[in-house]
Amino acid sequence: MDRGSPCSQASRRAATLDSVFSIRVELVTGRGRDYWPRPGRIFTTHRKHTFAQLAEAIDIALGRWDLAHLRMFVLADGVEMSWSPWRDGPAFPGTRDGRCSRLDELIVGTVFAYVFDLGEDWAHLCTVGPPDASVAMPLPSQPPRPDRGWGNLPDQYGRHHPDDRASAAVPRGSSALLNDLPSILPSWGPHGGGPRRRAAGIRSPQQWRPLNPPRRGGSDPTRQRSEAP
Repeated sequence: MDRGSPCSQASRRAATLDSVFSIRVELVTGRGRDYWPRPGRIFTTHRKHTFAQLAEAIDIALGRWDLAHLRMFVLADGVEMSWSPWRDGPAFPGTRDGRCSRLDELIVGTVFAYVFDLGEDWAHLCTVGPPDASVAMPLPSQPPRPDRGWGNLPDQYGRHHPDDRASAAVPRGSSALLNDLPSILPSWGPHGGGPRRRAAGIRSPQQWRPLNPPRRGGSDPTRQRSEAP
């Protein structure tokens, strides 16, 4: 078949679409606050991208600039993925390494959770969908790309002006705003995911005890809280 013919071009386009999908990422909670309406982004991703690459794309698209924090993905079956951005060691015990785990294990309709900064608990609901044929398809060598977005994005440390000091996060309790979520994280779902997850031995982000990263320039109460052993 002529590579330049409409049929061959359509065939290559179909093969490309088979290798990508979209991931809708919605910010659910962070620093003790439940967000509604939930701000979000829709990413076009390649199946060869890793979970770590997806996490970095999410953090940048949601306006985070201090990225020296732990990340964790939690799949619906309880599988956890972790890695440390400040050291090259293995994933933390009981988890898979998000730098080596690829998105090709996901299928359309899969839902999972992403948590950035396990002290401040920026939690996101992620939903896998079919690719949008109207957008450019990414190559495996290119990072996941946000193609759509909505909502107001909060500052990572609760600052409103350049000279503001980081404000303390508010301790969170239960919230009816989380009732519509799948029971992946402890506070999610109509009755909270905690009892079911604790029975299965699945930990909450606050139960992690990672190695402390190097300090960078002074004391920050939110950094100390999120990185305390």
